[in-house]
Amino acid sequence: MTSPERQQDPYAARPWLASYPNGTPATIDPSSYTTIVDLLRKSVSAYPDRPAMESFGAQLSYRELARAAEAVAAWLQMQGLEKGDRVAIMSPNVLAYPAILFGVLIAGGVVVNVNPLYTPGELEHQINDAGARFLFVFENFARTVQAAWPRMKIERAVVATPGDLMGLKGLIVNFVSRYVKKMVPAYEIPGSFSFAEVLKDGGKRPAMPVAVAPDDIAFLQYTGGTTGVAKGAVLLHRNIAANVEQTWAWLEYYLGPRGPHVMVTALPLYHIFALTACCMLVIRAGGCCLLIANPRDLKGFISTLRKTRFTIFSGVNTLYAALADHPDIKKVDFSHLQMSISGGMSTQEVVARNWKALTGKTIIEGYGLSETSPILTVNRADIADFTGGIGYPIPSTEITLRDEHGDPAPLGERGELWARGPQVTPGYWRRPDETANAITPDGFFKTGDIAVMQPDGMFKVVDRLKDMILVSGFNVYPNEVEAALIEHPKVKEVAVIGVPFAHSGEAPMAFVVPRDPSLTAEELRRFAHERLTGYKTPRFYEFRDTLPKTNVGKILRRALRDEYMARPSTNATEQRA
Repeated sequence: MTSPERQQDPYAARPWLASYPNGTPATIDPSSYTTIVDLLRKSVSAYPDRPAMESFGAQLSYRELARAAEAVAAWLQMQGLEKGDRVAIMSPNVLAYPAILFGVLIAGGVVVNVNPLYTPGELEHQINDAGARFLFVFENFARTVQAAWPRMKIERAVVATPGDLMGLKGLIVNFVSRYVKKMVPAYEIPGSFSFAEVLKDGGKRPAMPVAVAPDDIAFLQYTGGTTGVAKGAVLLHRNIAANVEQTWAWLEYYLGPRGPHVMVTALPLYHIFALTACCMLVIRAGGCCLLIANPRDLKGFISTLRKTRFTIFSGVNTLYAALADHPDIKKVDFSHLQMSISGGMSTQEVVARNWKALTGKTIIEGYGLSETSPILTVNRADIADFTGGIGYPIPSTEITLRDEHGDPAPLGERGELWARGPQVTPGYWRRPDETANAITPDGFFKTGDIAVMQPDGMFKVVDRLKDMILVSGFNVYPNEVEAALIEHPKVKEVAVIGVPFAHSGEAPMAFVVPRDPSLTAEELRRFAHERLTGYKTPRFYEFRDTLPKTNVGKILRRALRDEYMARPSTNATEQRA
């Protein structure tokens, strides 16, 4: 392998700078950002009475958000939280979430975001790997915590509700959730507290000051890797704070003087895109996050949109597609909408076309990963038409494309996208081997995505080096799915790949060599659902006598994928079980 330092890199000249919007700096000033705690406090000082969060028709001002966060911080300190301790949050987008998140950070803790749809086994792995001492869980998912509790090393659990921080209205919201919609299964978690108790007890005294520094860890953002083993990307306060400033520098010329903004926040806050590009960026701008707890409830979602004058919309391809297809969407007033942002997965051109026809706004697509806080590239906000590319590197971001030897790829040719900048993770939590594999000695993060740079400096992702499957913006790793399926006593061998699927972009497909010929796809699907989150469960199954392998016995997923893609499109639905 040729050393990158000895090979001239044509991308080092940053040709994309010529395409920057007027007035957008090439770099950001490192002194312009410090910590997430400082980011919140500056906005609370500047906009104390502005709404910061809205959920189920109730609003939380910046002052009220800060007060609730301080109470959470004080309570955690009363429970013995020390600086650097990990605290997990397992919740959809409700008012309690940002209060808990900022409370943990104010107390000097580290936030571990958890997907509330996890199975007990998935939850157990993440909690124990992170070494979390405390867990805040939304009551609808408390039964999962109960199932995993005996095997987790959690000291205290706190149960939140949809009505927390809403006052009297919260009682009605909770009643409807529990007794009308019956969305809260019975549960019992030993020694648990309610979030209301946390606010009451924590509000009795101020939180003790903690010196939070830019190089302190803010988040363990769990993701998979080439091995498929979930691991925590370490994100420092300065990583997130820098990415907020980088993104604001890119968008300020377009959004700055038009605030205060209301951003539709339908993507879950436990996802890095929503965490930074929605929550943190909106707080930086003094705007309001319209929190959508259940975006899959399209009727309820659209009903909320009809009552709100929103200015920014954020989502993934599948969400834009579902909304544009819904018959009630034409009842929504889009006249105040200034920008639609997409990330997490590739946006399809037909979806972007339908969204623009509906709203008059072009979808602005960006690109990034959990390990990059996440934003690396974004399209210009003033584009007239959807580009199909991932945009230009944002200020202070270096992008280079490398060939299979690690040498710079010639301009116009494909290469693995490597990125360097203040938003890039320093590594993975307690996994030095994974860190060494992903980050070069000179600080470039290897994304595993294959891209090409167009003449104007715009990048376009054309393939993925990794076998990762992207389902509605969420990563699915074949090794994890295969490990679950192979546990079935009737399964001899299995290989999982991603195949095109209109609803979610991609869907997992399992190729199975049965040990017992009586095995059926439905039986295997039920087995998988008990062990995997819904989006990880294979949608398609195909039974075979053998699987393609290398001469050392390694299953060739690429061969399966190529074979599948070569099939006539009319046969694709025949694989559905």
